[in-house]
Amino acid sequence: MRPTYFLAALLALAAALPAAGAGFLRSGDLRVHFNALPTTELTPEVARQYGVTRSANRALVNVSLRRGEPGADVAVAADVTVSATNLAGQRQDVRMREVRDGDALYYLGEARVSGQDTLSFDLTVVVEGEAKQMRATFRQEFFPQ
Repeated sequence: MRPTYFLAALLALAAALPAAGAGFLRSGDLRVHFNALPTTELTPEVARQYGVTRSANRALVNVSLRRGEPGADVAVAADVTVSATNLAGQRQDVRMREVRDGDALYYLGEARVSGQDTLSFDLTVVVEGEAKQMRATFRQEFFPQ
C-alpha cells in the first residue's frame, strides 16, 4: 500500500471508530479528523517515510483538516496543538509537525506510552487566517506488543 494511501486509510478509520481513540469535529464545511495508534502498527516503510519511530513505547497522533463536501474537499492548513495525559496525571506536550504528500496534508506527532497505558489527548486547532479555535478531547488505550 502506498504510504499516502495508508495515512488516508488511518483517517478513514478515525471517522469510522467510536469516540475512544479516534473521531472528528465539524464546523460548517470544515472537518477535523484525528486518531492515535501504536507506532508498531505502521509498516517499517511508512514509518521511515514519515520519520516516525516504531516502538511499543510510542503512539502516533494523526490530525487532518478538510474543507468542502466529501469527494470535492480540500486539505486545510492549521496550527495544531496536542497534549497527552496518562491516568497518573502525567502530562506531555506532543510536538506536531506538518506533512505534505501531494494534495494530502497531515499533522503528525508522537507521544510516549509506558506499557499498558491510557492517554487522554487534548487537541486544539486554529485554521490559518481564522481566529476561531476548535477543541476536542479523546482517549486511547495502548497495549504493549
